[in-house]
Amino acid sequence: MKKPLLFKIPSSDKESFKVVFDDQPYFYDPLHFHPELQLTYIMEGSGTFFIGDHIQNFKAGDVILIGSNLTHVFRNDKVYYEEGSDLRAKAVSFFFTEESFGTDFFSLPECYRIKKLLERSSRGVQVRGETRRKVASMMRKVKEYDGFRRLLFFLEILSCIALSDEVEYLSSVGYTRYLREADSRKINDVFEYVLTNFPYQVKLQEVAEIANMSVTSFCRYFKLRTRKTFSLFLNEIRVGHACKLLKSNKHNVSEICYECGFNNISNFNRQFKAITGYTPTEFKRRYSV
Repeated sequence: MKKPLLFKIPSSDKESFKVVFDDQPYFYDPLHFHPELQLTYIMEGSGTFFIGDHIQNFKAGDVILIGSNLTHVFRNDKVYYEEGSDLRAKAVSFFFTEESFGTDFFSLPECYRIKKLLERSSRGVQVRGETRRKVASMMRKVKEYDGFRRLLFFLEILSCIALSDEVEYLSSVGYTRYLREADSRKINDVFEYVLTNFPYQVKLQEVAEIANMSVTSFCRYFKLRTRKTFSLFLNEIRVGHACKLLKSNKHNVSEICYECGFNNISNFNRQFKAITGYTPTEFKRRYSV
């Protein structure tokens, strides 16, 4: 089983922040954290991300800011792991700390809004709307800049996000960022199991055994650390996958119901509407390609 890691971002005395370009079969997928803040633009790929106690689908075009030491992972869809898959996961990410540009740089009056943004990044921030499109366009061009020009370009990106009201905070206010390694390992193992087995019958007893707990203790433990019940988490994963299938318009609602692990249509419809606000048929009509 994969251990969650304190991930080390390579550093250099020739740059104050790190720009990383990902182009691989799937994103780095253990649950992990690092002292650096991370601003990521997903250029290509889809799947599920976990940031703190927040769970959501991701897709090409998403722009997300992750705070220092905030536990997270971008897990690609199952098809990315299949033998012979030619899918790619591509992203550009900035890694930096509040001290990257000098101890008191973000305390300058001109940086007030950026400093507030960095403080709020402890919950994870998703950029929406026109701001997302603008930031994504800028991040695609980062290779055109180097040295001091890249530094100014990065600060302009941060300022664009900081001045916008098109942002959504992801993790709950009460989320505790610093999990013990044993806690992180248990949560990661549960995530791994569910993401692999959600199309099938998932027995709570088996999941509790993965965490080496009784069912009662596990349910209490999971809700305390993720702010949701295990059954809601499982349904969110299943509904998220159903949304992708409905958008593709290649399957009917009944087929999708069973492919996502639901055992009857009525329960599928009920859970889908509770999570998305739409029935599967309404969602398909609204969002299918």
